[in-house]
Amino acid sequence: MKSFKIIALLLFAFSKGSLAQGGSNYITTKGDTTGMVFLSILLVSLLAVLAFRYIRFRGLSQKNRRQKHPDAKNMLATMNAKQISSFLALKHDSKGSLSNTNGTGSSKIGRVVSIISLLFVSNIAIAQDVAGKSLWSQSGIIITIVLLVLPLLLAALLIMNSANKAIKNYANTKKIKQATLLAEEFKNLDNSELQQQLIQRRQALGFSLSNNELTGNETPANSKGIIQNISDKPEVHFTASKRKAAVRPSLEPAISKLIVWYLGCAAFWLLLGSGIGEYVGIKFVVPDADHVSWLSFGRLRPVHTNMVFWGWASLGILGLGYYVVPTVSNTKLYSVKLGWIALVLTNLQVTLGTISLMAGINNGGGEFREYIWPIMALFAVALILTLFNFIKTVANRTTKEIYISNWFIVSALIFTIIVALTAYLPFWQNGIGETIIQGYYMHSGVGMWFTLFTVGLLYYFIPQQLNKPIYAYSLGILAFWTQILFYTIIGTHHFVFSAIPWWLQTVAIVGSMGMIIPVVAATINFGMTFKGHWNKVSNSYTIPFFLTAVVYYFMVSMQGTAEAFRFTNLIWHFTDFTVGHSHLGFYGIITFAIWGGTYAIVPRLTGKEPPQHLVGAHFWLAFIGLLLYAVPLMIGGTMKGLMWLEHKPFIDSVVLMFEYWVWRAIGGSLMFISHIIYFYNFYRMTHKAVEEIDVKEEAFRQLDKESLIINKNSNEDIQQS
Repeated sequence: MKSFKIIALLLFAFSKGSLAQGGSNYITTKGDTTGMVFLSILLVSLLAVLAFRYIRFRGLSQKNRRQKHPDAKNMLATMNAKQISSFLALKHDSKGSLSNTNGTGSSKIGRVVSIISLLFVSNIAIAQDVAGKSLWSQSGIIITIVLLVLPLLLAALLIMNSANKAIKNYANTKKIKQATLLAEEFKNLDNSELQQQLIQRRQALGFSLSNNELTGNETPANSKGIIQNISDKPEVHFTASKRKAAVRPSLEPAISKLIVWYLGCAAFWLLLGSGIGEYVGIKFVVPDADHVSWLSFGRLRPVHTNMVFWGWASLGILGLGYYVVPTVSNTKLYSVKLGWIALVLTNLQVTLGTISLMAGINNGGGEFREYIWPIMALFAVALILTLFNFIKTVANRTTKEIYISNWFIVSALIFTIIVALTAYLPFWQNGIGETIIQGYYMHSGVGMWFTLFTVGLLYYFIPQQLNKPIYAYSLGILAFWTQILFYTIIGTHHFVFSAIPWWLQTVAIVGSMGMIIPVVAATINFGMTFKGHWNKVSNSYTIPFFLTAVVYYFMVSMQGTAEAFRFTNLIWHFTDFTVGHSHLGFYGIITFAIWGGTYAIVPRLTGKEPPQHLVGAHFWLAFIGLLLYAVPLMIGGTMKGLMWLEHKPFIDSVVLMFEYWVWRAIGGSLMFISHIIYFYNFYRMTHKAVEEIDVKEEAFRQLDKESLIINKNSNEDIQQS
């Protein structure tokens, strides 16, 4: 009945929006009906989910009502060998009363999403059209509906999973009652002939061939054989079957929960932040999508960058760091409590920072430095706590050496604290000094925090996934020290031809050239580790993510060196080429590495694998989407820079970029869809599924429990006597 009430409310709200007339302040159905089509699709989808839930639950109820009382003899005829042994063993025990248990389970997600949908439809129904035209003909409304449909469809999938869980709980309750009745019948069976038949059935079930019936006892000459990869299980050949995660010693529940929460919060910020980025990207094509100050490009763009910068990527690498640092140190994490405090502070930073930026409160517009200092101080405290936690963990290691991953990870924390303090202390924030600090902060924030940390993660995950040691430890040390030497001096190459001293610009260019050393050293190290194990790429759903990160690490770093030269800087800088380059680096390196690490460790922490075909869809949508996003921007940015050198009117370069911005929106849409799939995959890896109860197994469990109670009471009576 609740489902019918919700459906009736939705239909009422929809009819209210469709029939509202009588003035220019309400929505009319005249004109373009594209928006109405999208809204209709949304409502039909939600109603279909509710109808599916009700029909399935009602069908299960009718099935349970029609189900007859279980017959003990029929059940015995379908037992397997283990169940037969359990039955024969229990027949020797004393009879007694059975214990009964009840299973319960329910979900409120469907109700919440239905209420949200009702509010959404109601708000749309009373929306005002200032221009007096059809609100559904405005591009901003259509775009907003499209962006809302995708997360709501994800919510619909979660509703279906939640409904399945409730239905399984309901079915298990019925099966427990059936098992109780069946246990009573099992106790009353006392037929020696039936027992003899069961013994014969158990012997038949346990029969196996000796594998020498058609051959001799000689071993085959060709141990490899001709036929390989034999499987008696039917498979869907549209997608390749991948190797499951290897079973490894599990971590303590406390640290496992902490890691899952870090990665879960990161996934949430990725979905929200990329949704905002999707809207910002569409605004390039439809600049009049809205006229609300909170949703203006100047406010949403830093909201998007900071949300994925601090909320997604920072929490993602920190969550993987909490797994890697104790593992390679062969010891426990020093303090789980400090990890939780750092998690809360970082989430609070992103939440307050987002609200302040949308309200127009910022730090003056410095890229990645838009958060005001009280909000950024929360992240600084989180970094200090994390650094202390990791250093104490490494100090308590049981291995002699400090593995190279910990070198990179701990150094990334140290340098990021230094970079943040340098950027926010006011002593040098005047005049040209502020520009120099901005270049140092912006570039070091990417290279000394994300790149340094991520390379450290790759030094663990790539050897671990390939099941072989890193190729050369010495190359890792070379890459480590040369990155620290060169990366800290290259920030001002973003301000070539500015008022910054010429010698400082030259130092930045030389440092950019020096970055070839750590990049090539690390790439050779990773590539040689893959040597002889390239076949593992095709049968793993995690290694392709790490391989993509390595390829982009080399390509984007070399591209950054090329951009630093004065001539190329003159063409590419301040154009869309830089936007494509930054996304190739941040998305292709950092994000793909976090995804690979998540798919590698979460199944080991929770014992649940993600759907392999959805992991494949996630990878290819993100990979193709990134190419469609970045490559057109690089092409268009190059043409824009050449037009500027020819002193063409600025508006001509804007018109030139329109088609490339369309490709940007298409690629960003594919990336956003991949994030929805990733969020769903993470949900599948972490949610608690309800196992279906076997009536016979439950009956034996109850009999066994009763037998233990009887034996315990008998022992107590003997002791008292």
